[in-house]
Amino acid sequence: MSNPQGGRAGRVLRSTASAVLIVLACVLVPVTVITVWVHDIALDTDRYVKTMKPLATDRDIEDAVRHRLVDAVDVRVNGKQVTADISDWLKSQGLAPRAADAVKALAPQVDEAVNAAADRVAKRFVESDRFEKLWVTANRTAHSAVVHALTGKGRGAIGVEEGTVTLDVGAAVDQVKKDLVDAGIQPASKIPAVEKQVVLFKSDELDQFQDAAHALDLAGYWMPVITVLLGAAGVLLAHRRRRALAKAALGAAFGCLVVAIGLVIARRYYLDHLPPTILSEPAAASVFDTLLRFLKVTLRTVIVLGVVVALGAYLVGPGRLPRAVRGWAEQGADATAGWAGSHGITTGRAGTWTESHRRWLTIGVLLLITLLFALWNNPTVLTIVVLVIILLAALLVIALLAADGRRNAPGTPEKQETPA
Repeated sequence: MSNPQGGRAGRVLRSTASAVLIVLACVLVPVTVITVWVHDIALDTDRYVKTMKPLATDRDIEDAVRHRLVDAVDVRVNGKQVTADISDWLKSQGLAPRAADAVKALAPQVDEAVNAAADRVAKRFVESDRFEKLWVTANRTAHSAVVHALTGKGRGAIGVEEGTVTLDVGAAVDQVKKDLVDAGIQPASKIPAVEKQVVLFKSDELDQFQDAAHALDLAGYWMPVITVLLGAAGVLLAHRRRRALAKAALGAAFGCLVVAIGLVIARRYYLDHLPPTILSEPAAASVFDTLLRFLKVTLRTVIVLGVVVALGAYLVGPGRLPRAVRGWAEQGADATAGWAGSHGITTGRAGTWTESHRRWLTIGVLLLITLLFALWNNPTVLTIVVLVIILLAALLVIALLAADGRRNAPGTPEKQETPA
């Protein structure tokens, strides 16, 4: 004899376990996204270089580096001495003393002209392919230092110390020095070797971020698998799995939305509290946005994926609107099959076989699309859109074949009236 109380207690326990697992999975989804970002950017050199390369042609970065290069080159010509020498020479050649003394007043203009020449050379350099190649090479060499920025390990052209991330532009200074000498500014040849640092990022909380990144690095290999297993277990334990799937998808999307909003707030807070040593606010914004670009893309992708999965789970449900949508789709397929049959177009045995195995064909298509998404390298919102279009096209083909199969099934009149 069955025990109603025991069965009720088992259902409550199962529902509770399902809810706990789904909530835990939803919480872990944004954490997993951050973990994947840490691995992709910090541990993948090619991906990191590809991420940073566009900054070489970013106008804000070019302007900031140009000003820092001019400051590092620090070309100084003694304008007063030069104009005084010229004035004395003109006097010795018989020029009126007043006119010769007027030459001395040109000392500031001489200094300004030399500085302007240095600025033009630096501008041409940062806008040239040479700077882009130097930028890419420096970032590739500095990849170990990026790992240091996130985990506290490694050194390179990018240094991380006491919450400050800097880029050594000494090599760029040497190149600008050579260009100045080639342009005829001989005092530039006396510029000593420098190790000029450009501050890319500064935060008093960088040490805490390093600790968090180190923890994510340790859990990075297993976090995606654990999150998926927890979510799948929660859905399988639920009494109403379709609803549980929709709730899990929306919960994951909501978690990523919260993180995305947090990034917007963090960006504004960081730019509003830039330290004086930062190279410039626009350049700092460019670096911030570039480093977090893939993280934000992934968050948007998960948000869209969650909405799509929840919408799909709803449309296959028993609600009035889902039934109406499916009914309209079936009527459209039947009408199309009827029109094709009236024009001598039929699918024959393929249609009847599709009608007999429609459920399994639909499941197979869904599993194939899911597998494609799982194996897709760095999926984006566009990836989801493409896969959804492919899924809808495949379901449309199945529906049309099945409609023709129903029309030609044994015992079915050859001509059927199109449903109203």
